[in-house]
Amino acid sequence: MAGNLLLVWLINALALLALPYVVPSVQVDSFATALVAALVLGLVNTLIRPLLVLLTLPVTLVTLGLFVFVINALLFWFVASFVKGFAVGGFWSAFFGAIVYALISWAVSGLVFGPPRVVVVRHDR
Repeated sequence: MAGNLLLVWLINALALLALPYVVPSVQVDSFATALVAALVLGLVNTLIRPLLVLLTLPVTLVTLGLFVFVINALLFWFVASFVKGFAVGGFWSAFFGAIVYALISWAVSGLVFGPPRVVVVRHDR
């Protein structure tokens, strides 16, 4: 379990390192910066994002869920504002950077971990 968590952290850091090649207005100075930014992004997405999604639920419903992309962009931009060595050029850079970052992380995680497995547990009575 802890090994998987460390591997996901490493995958996310590598995705951040690859991101400037796809979205040039996003900058990551070093691998250490990518590790810190990936950790902070993970914490922010775990702790703050659910609260923001809940608070903006009416707007999210009206926009048919598209407002979640705005929340992701704002959190991505927020993390870049205080992690030294991780810079985002503006809102639209954060918007596209967050999308590409998620796609790279998803694709590499799929390659490393394989397709998701569904486990069905039956309780015989």
